[in-house]
Amino acid sequence: MNAPSEALTIVICIDHAAITGGQAKVAIDSAVGLKRHGHRPIVFAATGPIAQELEAAGVEVICLGQSDLLGNASRAAAALQGTWNFKAIDALRHLLASLPHATTIVHVHGWAKALSPSIAVPIRASGLPALYTIHEYFMFCPNGGFYNFQTGRACELTPLSAQCWMTHCDSRMYAHKLWRNARLAIARGIVGLPEVFADYIALSGFQEGIVGKYLPRDATLHLVGNPIDADNLGPKPDPASGDIIFVGRVSREKGPFLFAEAARRLGMIPTFVGDGPVASELKAAFPEARMLGWQNPASVREAMRSARALVFPSLWYEGQPLTVLEAKALGTPVIVSDGCAGREDVEDGATGFWFKSGDAGDLSRVLELAKDDASIARMSAASYAAYWADPPTLDRHIARLTAVYRTILARKGAVSMPAAQKHIAARLAG
Repeated sequence: MNAPSEALTIVICIDHAAITGGQAKVAIDSAVGLKRHGHRPIVFAATGPIAQELEAAGVEVICLGQSDLLGNASRAAAALQGTWNFKAIDALRHLLASLPHATTIVHVHGWAKALSPSIAVPIRASGLPALYTIHEYFMFCPNGGFYNFQTGRACELTPLSAQCWMTHCDSRMYAHKLWRNARLAIARGIVGLPEVFADYIALSGFQEGIVGKYLPRDATLHLVGNPIDADNLGPKPDPASGDIIFVGRVSREKGPFLFAEAARRLGMIPTFVGDGPVASELKAAFPEARMLGWQNPASVREAMRSARALVFPSLWYEGQPLTVLEAKALGTPVIVSDGCAGREDVEDGATGFWFKSGDAGDLSRVLELAKDDASIARMSAASYAAYWADPPTLDRHIARLTAVYRTILARKGAVSMPAAQKHIAARLAG
């Protein structure tokens, strides 16, 4: 692809240089797409290995070769790195000082698992415009989810309030919650990490409603959804066949127990494609469940294509769940919790069903509705048509992303104009 008239340099900051989840996948895919469109993406990551996709595309990568916080054998070292990553400060400062100011943007996708809040120091010192994509909520909430892992419910407490400090909401020990609170207090109060970014990207309107009140006063929020890698296989030939399935990480906050309970009430066998920390516990509690375990991407797509419907019973807010969009692309209706961002991509009663978040009874009600073959066939056709009417391809994502970049750079140029030049320009204009 030919280079654009003015190629941009984008420093993509992320904890992992490999695809470890949706956040890293979007960052890495965007780097590959930007390179393909003639720009200069530079991936700056704390933890390896380096994704093959980046190497194959010829994307520049600076990887510090560190462990992430969970992978560090020393809890003390992990706590120090997670609070203040000295190596990241030095390496990022050196990189940013070497780049052209007029055409460079720093785009941060994540910092909470390895890079730490200390990246605010070199970014601020560089004077370069910076943008943050809200894949999760660590910028605003200590545990990153506005979710109480102890009660299994969304948390409505004000982050870092007295009640927040006193509440054990972490998935691990209360001491870990206190460390996370202290880290967020440093990020917000000492280094001013949120204020480093004049611009934020939200993945959905639902997410905008969650974080809007926590953004810096003068920040600009842009809406740019994630890219989805999907093949157009055409409408499903037999949409009313197959099982209703759960796809993804089998962790408590994703709602697998809720699905299993709702299915048991109907005498339905729930099917799970994926693995996770509570998979064994789930199987012990619901021995009738069909546990297919981890599958490669092709097998996951095949399972979703042949499913009657996908159930997405997540108990927390999510960002923009890719699985929901992947199911729609395949013509599979989605049954989604009304308390998560996935509902934004499902039209209740048209391309799937909403159910009341955390309510097994209401999920059972919807699972019963999904037994109707005619309704499922209609929803399958509508899901497929809705997705492919405006598919969120990587090329479209890059177009929207670069439009945001150029808007930021144009504004930066106007703001950074010296006062004397502004005075002269005003006189000439008059």
